[in-house]
Amino acid sequence: MKKHLLPFIAVTLGMISCNDDASNKSTVDTIAKTAAAVSAKNWGTADEQPVKLFTLSNSKGDTVTITNYGATLVSWSSADRNGNHSSVLAGPAALDGFLQKPPYFGAIIGRYGNRIGKAGFTLGGTKYTLPANDGPNTLHGGVKGFDKVVWTAEVPDSNHAEIRFSYMSPDGDQGFPGKLSVIVIYTLTNDNEVKIRYEATTDKPTPVNLTNHAYFNLSGNADNLILTHQLMVDAERYTPVDAQLIPTGQLAPVQSTPFDFRKAETIGARIAQVNGGYDHNWVLNKWDGKLRKIAELTDSISGRLLEVSTTEPGIQFYSGNFLDGKFITADGKAINKHSALCLETQHFPDSPNKPAFPSTILEPGQTYRSETVYRLSVK
Repeated sequence: MKKHLLPFIAVTLGMISCNDDASNKSTVDTIAKTAAAVSAKNWGTADEQPVKLFTLSNSKGDTVTITNYGATLVSWSSADRNGNHSSVLAGPAALDGFLQKPPYFGAIIGRYGNRIGKAGFTLGGTKYTLPANDGPNTLHGGVKGFDKVVWTAEVPDSNHAEIRFSYMSPDGDQGFPGKLSVIVIYTLTNDNEVKIRYEATTDKPTPVNLTNHAYFNLSGNADNLILTHQLMVDAERYTPVDAQLIPTGQLAPVQSTPFDFRKAETIGARIAQVNGGYDHNWVLNKWDGKLRKIAELTDSISGRLLEVSTTEPGIQFYSGNFLDGKFITADGKAINKHSALCLETQHFPDSPNKPAFPSTILEPGQTYRSETVYRLSVK
C-alpha cells in the first residue's frame, strides 16, 4: 500500500480513558472542573453509550470542541482581525443535530472517505458489495460509517491540548473486509493549528481512506456565504467526474478551467460554470507522502487565513451545494447552500475501482498513517 509512513508515537501510559467504563467517569469529571488544556462534559447518549464533548484550549485563546460521537470537530473559536472570537466551523449546536442523517458535519469519515462507484469493488478475486447510500454508489463508508459510531476517547495529559480517539471496525462492517483498528489524534497547538493524525491496521486486505469532514466559514457567520472566500490549491490537475460524481479515471489539467486555483481565486467567480457547484478531487502537485502546505483559504470580512497541510495526494473541495437550511448553528443561523465549504484531504474517490490511482489497499502487517494540519491566522 503506497501510504505515507510518517513517524508516529502512540501514547500508552498515563492515559485517561472516556468510554462506557463507569470507573472513568469521576476522572473525566475532575478534568472538566480544572483549567486544564483539555476539559470534558456530558453531551448526551448515542447507541445507548455516553457521549462527551471535549474542549481543547491553547495559550492564544483558541478553543476547539470535539465529541467522541463520530470523533467529530464541533467548533473552533478563534479571533478575527479585530480580536473578536467566533467559530470558523459550521454545524449544529447540540448532539441531536449530529445524530441526524448527513451532511457529516466535522466528523471522521471511514472506512472510505468519498465515493465508491456502483457500491462495490473486487479485491483478491472476491467481489465485495457495499451499501448504496448515494444513488447507486457508496458515500463516506456506507449507511453507518465512522461518523455514526461512538469512539473511545483518551486524554494522555489534561495539561496538553490533545485527545486520542480509537475505534475497532469489525470484519464485514458496511461490507468491507477485515477487522480494522483505527486511531485518530487531534492536537490544538499554540500556533493555532489543529493537527489530525490517523493510524489504522487490519487483519485482511481492505480499502482505507480516512478524512475529516469539517465545514468551514472563516467569517464565523453562516449568513456570509463562502462564495466571497478566496481559495488556492497547489494542483495542476483534478479528477473529472460523471453525472453521479464518480471519477472517470482521467487526470485533467486545471488550466483554462474553473478548477484552476493555482493562484488564489474567489470561489463564487466561476462556480456557475461548474454543474452543481464544486465537489471534486484535486491531484496535489509533487506528492511524496510528506507533510506540506497544499491549500490556503482566506476571508476578507474577518481577515482570517486558513492554511492546509497534508501527507495525502488529493483534496476534495466541496462548496456546500447540498446544504439546505435544515441545520442551525449555535448562534441561530441557518446553514444554507454555500454557507460553508469542506477541504477534505484524501486519496482519490473510487480508487478501489481505478487501478491507475494511488492505491488505498491496506494489507495485514502494514500500518496506515496520515496527517493533516489546519492552521488559522489573521491578515
